[in-house]
Amino acid sequence: MSLFTGLNKTSLHTDQNRATLTLLTSLFFIWGFITCLNDILIPHLKSLFTLSYTKVMLVQFCFFTAYFLVSMPSGYLVKRIGYKNAIVSGLAIAGFGCLLFYPAAALRLYWLFLSAFFVLASGITMLQVAANPYVSQLGSSETASSRLTLTQAFNSLGTTVAPYFGATFILSKTLITNSAVNPSAIASQRAIEAAAVQNPYLLISLILFTTALVCWLYKWPVLSRDQAPSTIERPLVTVKKERSVWQERHLILGAIAIFLYVGAEVSIGSFMVNFLSEPKIIGLPSHEAASYLSIYWGGAMIGRFLGAALMAKIKPNKVLVFHAVVAALLITVVIFGSGKVAMIAILSVGFCNSIMFPSIFSLGIKDLGGLTQQGSGILCAAIVGGAIIPVIQGLLADAFGIQHAFALACLCYLYIAYFGWSGHAVKT
Repeated sequence: MSLFTGLNKTSLHTDQNRATLTLLTSLFFIWGFITCLNDILIPHLKSLFTLSYTKVMLVQFCFFTAYFLVSMPSGYLVKRIGYKNAIVSGLAIAGFGCLLFYPAAALRLYWLFLSAFFVLASGITMLQVAANPYVSQLGSSETASSRLTLTQAFNSLGTTVAPYFGATFILSKTLITNSAVNPSAIASQRAIEAAAVQNPYLLISLILFTTALVCWLYKWPVLSRDQAPSTIERPLVTVKKERSVWQERHLILGAIAIFLYVGAEVSIGSFMVNFLSEPKIIGLPSHEAASYLSIYWGGAMIGRFLGAALMAKIKPNKVLVFHAVVAALLITVVIFGSGKVAMIAILSVGFCNSIMFPSIFSLGIKDLGGLTQQGSGILCAAIVGGAIIPVIQGLLADAFGIQHAFALACLCYLYIAYFGWSGHAVKT
């Protein structure tokens, strides 16, 4: 089945829809790349400002808080100004956020760095709120999950490439100057480390503004389903007033699934190095254990490319159930296993994560009609799980040990399996 079968009658030809999907795919790559750079900047800023782990984690807090605060307003804004204008606005806001890194580095003000992260994440949030549902509606509803999985695969490609970029152009400056011991040398080190951030983010801002211009000039296909009144999806039901997006059961359950999925995925990545450093597992030094993160995130990328083809033939909810159940079983091995078996199990979870976000998202906004943009905002707001679940798992790790703390991730995947099994059903 083609990813573009069942095109909307008001859409342009299939070739233009392919071109549009290609353009949107580049956006997914860009925001995946930018988001993953946070993992590089955290140790960089910790060294630059001599921060504690608690203070440096404000980077992720500010970044993910933007999803919670900006997603729903973005959903209303998309409905008001349309997908194209929202995408252009999101790119421009993200570009401005990148520009803020230049004065933040020049003045060496941590609060300005945090402000830059929030503005940058706000732009990316608006971009996601607009781009995700647009991809879902750029063709038949049966292949929506497949298209979204394909674009998410390039998002994962961005997360795979970003660490190499950041290590080369940012962290290398930190490593080269770590031998400074006297006050003047330390001051010189701090200046070099601060300046290392400026040029990379200037380059990224240029790319974002250029992409915004391309998106502004590009003629986007019109999506008829997006323009439908909010009650048209259920013609047999007599509705006296416009229904509320909060009455959509499958959307709310989908938002919970997104919250738990992102939380579980980020938690596993955050604890990966410490877990692999445990003597009971394989006892790797931290710098060696860190290299295995690329396998974890790379598995998600490979799984999304394969999943894009798979979900063009198999219903996405069935694929979601299978991956969630397997992920829960793998986490069980992580909790009770040891050695290479436990290591392979936790790395394999990355592959299971691959299709979850696009599957949950497309199932969550199914049949929302004119409420699609607001629903997209709610789902994107649920990404705040990436800021909350890891903290809870950290508390569990302190109380019961790092292995047993993964029980929280197991519960997350079991709920996702429930959503795929029955929670996704559209009910009046």
